[in-house]
Amino acid sequence: MSKRLIAVLLTALLLTGLLAGCGGNANGPANDNEQKAENVFVTIATGGTAGTYFPLGGALADIWTNNISNVNSTAQTTGASVANVNLLRNGEVEVVFVQNDIAYYAANGIEMFQDNKYEDIKGLATLYPETIQIITLEGKKIDSLEDLKGKKVAVGAAGSGTEANARQILEAAGITYDDISVQYLSFSEAANNLKDGNVDAAFVTAGFPTAAVQDIAAQHKVKLLTVDDALADKLIEKYPFYVKTVIPADTYNGMAEDVKAVSVMSMLAVSSNLDEEIAYNLLKTMYENPDRLKAAHSMGALIKAETGRDGMSIDLHLGADKYFKEGK
Repeated sequence: MSKRLIAVLLTALLLTGLLAGCGGNANGPANDNEQKAENVFVTIATGGTAGTYFPLGGALADIWTNNISNVNSTAQTTGASVANVNLLRNGEVEVVFVQNDIAYYAANGIEMFQDNKYEDIKGLATLYPETIQIITLEGKKIDSLEDLKGKKVAVGAAGSGTEANARQILEAAGITYDDISVQYLSFSEAANNLKDGNVDAAFVTAGFPTAAVQDIAAQHKVKLLTVDDALADKLIEKYPFYVKTVIPADTYNGMAEDVKAVSVMSMLAVSSNLDEEIAYNLLKTMYENPDRLKAAHSMGALIKAETGRDGMSIDLHLGADKYFKEGK
């Protein structure tokens, strides 16, 4: 090859490099700012449409989409806590609603996550108490947990946090699934089957009032079974995530007296792989829009920064840790 041809080729290569340096790359972003402007998609895994997670998830999607630049967020209905953990693990969603006990089980590889530990699950914030409500109807002759023996009992969807709660509470009361006719039904399915007489009682884990229970109470006189102090103490001794709760009279139509119950904490969890700045902004923006949360569900009034670490059962995500430390 002649020296003249070599010189021409070198000149052409030099000109190509200069053009690229001036932003002439049509196949990619010209600079970091352009790359940062790319849309970020945040899918929120909630629960059944008749529960509390779904309306609050819809509110969060609105808040994040409308108030964080380049974030597009949507909420999807799911099988709730346990299913949500698996969706997060598989990278199908970015944010999940989950009970604090289920999150702990996942992070530590115990209970339903035995030999299936998910160490990358991290906490964003705790939200509000989720009360285990044990619903039956007047006329069923069910006045206590003991009376559930031999009855058709909806214990929650298979693989859900509600099902774990039902099993643990029944265990504390000396009742196994062999003693009842187990029905694996979601909130809305349980409500419909109670109304139709296909089940005798149902476990519902959600902030009260719960839409599924309100739906039943609109047509039938409901009765909530009591978890007395002795039973609650026995339960908490083995499962320390539970706390004693009182469901006030008049929470549901025809409910004349307070009812003792137990609760776990609802929370938001994310993967450790979520960008720290994004996690920080999601949390910050959620707390800056309390009215939208309150409008979605009464439990939204309990979502506050000052209680966002109460009952946190797993390590915080770095972005959440940064937010809460700044708030001190």
